[in-house]
Amino acid sequence: MKCIGVLLLVCGTLVGPQLARAETQPLHLASLEWLPYVGPGLPDGGMSGAVAKAAAARFGHGIKISYFPWKRAMQAGGSDPDFVGYFPAYHTAERARECHFSASMGNSTVGLAMLTAAPLRWRVLDDLAGNKLGVVLGYSNGAAFDQMIKSGKLAVDASESDTINLKKLLAGRVRAVVIDKAVLRYLLASDPALSKERAKLVFDERPLAELTLHVCFQRTPLGLKLKQSFDAALLQTDIAKIENAYFDKLDRTLGAVRR
Repeated sequence: MKCIGVLLLVCGTLVGPQLARAETQPLHLASLEWLPYVGPGLPDGGMSGAVAKAAAARFGHGIKISYFPWKRAMQAGGSDPDFVGYFPAYHTAERARECHFSASMGNSTVGLAMLTAAPLRWRVLDDLAGNKLGVVLGYSNGAAFDQMIKSGKLAVDASESDTINLKKLLAGRVRAVVIDKAVLRYLLASDPALSKERAKLVFDERPLAELTLHVCFQRTPLGLKLKQSFDAALLQTDIAKIENAYFDKLDRTLGAVRR
């Protein structure tokens, strides 16, 4: 019994101060530049940043976001003690074993961007075999699509960003690009080089996946506590209202820049 008492005392000594500090410090999350969802140059750190900020404020926290390439963001947010998690992440079985997923904080429509003059016709994923597709390194694009890549049934060309992939598409280096619909909309409106070519690109009407977005809190006692508080706050947060207002503001800002 004395051993158990000592063990509990040690655990309390280690975990207690960490939980106490978490109640006064901003939630430090790792992320990537994935416009308009997250990005250092966007108000509130992006649309997902605005949702996270609104939810965190409901249980007394601010938000601090540090930006990395996506694979590095997952590593830092998943294990670095300076962070509590990473976002916005698609839910996958593999990630669910490594972190505490929050409830959904938004949705992502993932599909194919292709050349208007050379559309790619397909009905099922097997129809895409034999075409080189551009993807972003480290991204999940739906369980079925990811599995076909792992099994070698789909040929992909991985890059560091959606922007690079779209430029590869315009240069004819890939047949189509896997991309989020809102990301494509934003890039075609904001990137000068892509904006000039927007008539050449089209988003396929058939989505690859409709995916939810989450915070992936670290699999620690603190991470679980924060996940539970964050989930409760999300129930009181009008996510659609925040997203619609954010896109309206972006459209006005980008429109003014183009004029």
